[in-house]
Amino acid sequence: MKTSIFALIISFAFSATAQAQRPPDACGPAGQLSADLSANVAADARCFELRMYTATNERGDINDLHQRFREQEVAIFEKHGADVIAVWQRLDDPNTLVWMLAYRDRAHRDEVWAGFAADPDWAALREKYDVSLSIEAYWMSSTNYSKMR
Repeated sequence: MKTSIFALIISFAFSATAQAQRPPDACGPAGQLSADLSANVAADARCFELRMYTATNERGDINDLHQRFREQEVAIFEKHGADVIAVWQRLDDPNTLVWMLAYRDRAHRDEVWAGFAADPDWAALREKYDVSLSIEAYWMSSTNYSKMR
């Protein structure tokens, strides 16, 4: 039942938008990754997610999207445990917002997104700033020589 409700919430939250790629099975510390991925990953690496949202202008525009982030979207993610590293304006594509989040690992990412999707503040914010998007997402674990982990 909970799975069905979660699936319904997610499908509603992203209805009429392009779907992002699916996250990998594991992300974060080297110990949680397969041997072919873990050789250069830090033992204390976090799971990083780089997301690019391009406003398609079918509903809303890039300024509405920035306002949604500015007003409450970042705060909602942080409330549910995500570390929002930064949010950027792409200079070569003014209709694209780029942002990066960090989590302890893949399980933590799933927990954060489930909490976000079920949050009534997100539902109200999305209704207030309904922006049609195409989404690209990339998942990374920091290397064992990176300053940021």
